[in-house]
Amino acid sequence: VQLQASGGGLVQAGGSLRLSCAASGTIGSFNRMGWFRQAPGKQRELVATITSGGNTNYADSVKGRFTISRRNAKNTIDLQMNSLNAEDTAVYYCAAGWMSSHWNYWGQGTEVTVSS
Repeated sequence: VQLQASGGGLVQAGGSLRLSCAASGTIGSFNRMGWFRQAPGKQRELVATITSGGNTNYADSVKGRFTISRRNAKNTIDLQMNSLNAEDTAVYYCAAGWMSSHWNYWGQGTEVTVSS
């Protein structure tokens, strides 16, 4: 299985971006999929997850601003990011896992830069 992330770019503070992660396989077979991010000099952190049943979870820092969703027919998950600020600047990675305790596959990352 390969995951291809896209949609990153440069945006002004307060703006929006939509990231997408396309899987080479059927995403319905994964227990969960998610987005992580890694800012310069910081550890990778979990941003949002979505289960096969559609349940979502978000980091406190993005709640109310980011929305994770899935398009099963396209084997794709998306991350809609609104009200972006400089602290959201990072490389964003999508991931997929067969079980709730482990992430089995990672995308290559897409860079998001928010200018203040």
